[in-house]
Amino acid sequence: MDIKGKVAVVTGGASGIGRATAEMLATAGAAIVIADLVEASGHDTVKAIEAAGGRAVFVKADVTDEADARRMLETAKEKFGSLDILYNNAGIAVGIPGYPQAEIKRWRRVLEIDLMAVILGCHLAAPLMDPTGGVIINTASMAGLYPYKEDPVYGAAKAGVVNFTYSLAPWAAKRNIRVNCVCPGVVDTPLVRKGIEAAKRAGQTAGVPATIMAPTAIANAVLSLIKDDAMFGRALEVRPSGPRLIETPMAPGTRR
Repeated sequence: MDIKGKVAVVTGGASGIGRATAEMLATAGAAIVIADLVEASGHDTVKAIEAAGGRAVFVKADVTDEADARRMLETAKEKFGSLDILYNNAGIAVGIPGYPQAEIKRWRRVLEIDLMAVILGCHLAAPLMDPTGGVIINTASMAGLYPYKEDPVYGAAKAGVVNFTYSLAPWAAKRNIRVNCVCPGVVDTPLVRKGIEAAKRAGQTAGVPATIMAPTAIANAVLSLIKDDAMFGRALEVRPSGPRLIETPMAPGTRR
């Protein structure tokens, strides 16, 4: 997809990976709807995009709420005339204390934001996208590809995103929508920094590697998935050494 002239909705777009991707999409010529719960940071992101000559609006939205999610997507069409790209990026972790000590409502919230909101976003976006084609990118994680003992609920949610992306590809292809996911390693975001500090205060290790990636590394990977018209139902792992496509597993007895 040629990003220039397209309209994108970025959830969790007020900071971290979401903000970096929104700014990069705007630089490439897309109009952006920033969806987030943090109003101050959301408006700051819009101002930064506009100061650089781009177009953006902020929508305060809880991505787990159907009405909010529908409103953020419809804002794209109302403000900019179309919905071409949805980046389901919003996410949280269980944090300290982890599972199973964490309150049930806390890890349920992780599942709702990290997995259920992705499923909801795809469901609501598809009818709004032009029949000529659309793109949906979901943020998963390396924690969804490999065991993640530091936060198993987060890992389970992200593994769900990966498999949902794989499984959704035929449904999406019938609608001329490409759905892929990006699986980052540890990224220097406010969420990660908060988790590291909380672990230190609790006298625990946060499982942080020697090299922490910048949000722009993930944003670059997201843009590569958006641009590549041949990419359907794939997971792109992003390590400090660079991106790597994961081989999509197949059920026994099926053919590619």
